[in-house]
Amino acid sequence: MAGHSKWKNIRLQKGKADIIRGKLFGKLSREITIAAKMGGGVVDSNPRLRLAVEKARSSSMPADNIKRAIQKGTGELGGAEYEEITYEGYGPGGVAVLVEAATDNRNRTVADLRHLFSKHGGNLGENGSVAWQFARTGILTIPTEGNDEDALLEAVLEAGGDDLENGGENFEITATPDVLSDVRAALEAQGFTVTSEEVTMVAQNKLQPDTAQSTQLLKLLDAIEDHDDVQNVATNAEFDDAFLENA
Repeated sequence: MAGHSKWKNIRLQKGKADIIRGKLFGKLSREITIAAKMGGGVVDSNPRLRLAVEKARSSSMPADNIKRAIQKGTGELGGAEYEEITYEGYGPGGVAVLVEAATDNRNRTVADLRHLFSKHGGNLGENGSVAWQFARTGILTIPTEGNDEDALLEAVLEAGGDDLENGGENFEITATPDVLSDVRAALEAQGFTVTSEEVTMVAQNKLQPDTAQSTQLLKLLDAIEDHDDVQNVATNAEFDDAFLENA
């Protein structure tokens, strides 16, 4: 599991950060609006909204933007009506690709994604074709520096977390989404510094495409992530570290 989003982190470091950040506020706003619509606009009683707001704040999203996004979700302000849709497909080498989108026009979104998959050597699949390979997972990260792995693992298990892996610069802690916030609170109460919290789809089994397939797959993942309607992309591809560094 460790390094599940390594290709995204490498992407940020390879000159595409401005492209990503240019779209980030829009994606964050959609998530906040949907979370507020589904669970109400009170952060303390809506775990999904709390997580979305924390992510927005950590990305330096202005407070006024956050407030407006919440008000759109609660109906206090008008705006587009978004629906959440998960698309499933295959990339080069037969790797699974799972796309979570928030759209106000599902016909546009599916047409765009079908084109992107086809253009980059993949194909959009039917519902259920790859989703079974992924599990929605809560993930916390804590820096490895200054922290004892055994002591942290003991604290994680006592707090109700599932596992801990050493990802190099950070420990990655997994927990079911419903207890993730409780695990974080327990760890912070013991003095551990949690640097990020997210709920995402994680592949249960990995495939390692060859170099040519990996090159084409990265182009596909980049193109999908750049789409305005896409909130999250997951794959069961396991990229070679050396390949990512030189991609």
